[in-house]
Amino acid sequence: MLINCVAYQEGKKLQDITIEAISDYVSMPDCFVWVALQDAGPAELAKMQEEFGLHELAVEDALHGHQRPKIEEYGGSLFAVLHMVEQVGRDLHVGELDIFVGSNFVLSVRNRAREGFQGVRARCEKEPHLLRHGSGFVLYALMDSVVDRYFPVLDSLEAELEQIESEIFSQPETQIVNIRHLYELKQRVALLRHAVAPLMDSVGRLYGGRVPPVCVNSEEYFRDIYDHLYRINIAIDNIRDSISTAIQANLSLAAIEESKVTKRLAGWAAIFAVATAFVGVWGMNFEFMPELKWQFGYPLALGVVAVTCGYLYYRFRKTGWL
Repeated sequence: MLINCVAYQEGKKLQDITIEAISDYVSMPDCFVWVALQDAGPAELAKMQEEFGLHELAVEDALHGHQRPKIEEYGGSLFAVLHMVEQVGRDLHVGELDIFVGSNFVLSVRNRAREGFQGVRARCEKEPHLLRHGSGFVLYALMDSVVDRYFPVLDSLEAELEQIESEIFSQPETQIVNIRHLYELKQRVALLRHAVAPLMDSVGRLYGGRVPPVCVNSEEYFRDIYDHLYRINIAIDNIRDSISTAIQANLSLAAIEESKVTKRLAGWAAIFAVATAFVGVWGMNFEFMPELKWQFGYPLALGVVAVTCGYLYYRFRKTGWL
């Protein structure tokens, strides 16, 4: 589905154009065309391939989708794949943004994502002195918008981790629930990491060493994106370490609680074992047993059992087993 198709010259918007008129504008000096598509089908991508001369392998990747984040160079053009991570309730939804960039065109294809980039286009049009850099600056603006959307997701994951950590000690009886939440959180952190980590290496090639022609004069902007990605990646690593620590702490608390239960059971078992031993000896019914005919034998036996069990209870209570 076509969202926008606009021609720009020397940093200023010329006009909205039709798909059929693209070839007329890309041949003009200092002019480029920015086309935005959403969930494009084979026919639309084939038309864009014809208009812009896109490489068939890049078009195939965009058509099939589900690519890893990457930036590939095809001659004088670039093909970038970015993951759009959107939070829906407690779940993370991962979409994809494919960007084709040449010296006289920018084609963005948004797949499986709800939030668009109308704000990015408006921002670029308000800064003609930056848009004058051409399609390379548009590539930066789109990538910067995607990366900036990672920060709210990261903040939400950090807040959820802090809440779970507080519940580990305030509600120690919910160990199983906490562990399940921690593993669910770990999976969502992994989704964000899969969007960030591969992109760092690709962005690093846009401002250092041999820079692709379309990114010339925009290197400092791509370095800013790399700095953001680096911060996010460090924060993700910290969250992953904290999750592992929280899981170990939760398991340790569960083991301590289980040990307490075991001690209680062992203490009561010892008390009842002593009582059972006394009663078993006096209940053997031999004919010649001491105090068998004594009238105070039964109360004495019960008294010995009670005193012994009471003493054991006192000792176990004092040592913290009961």
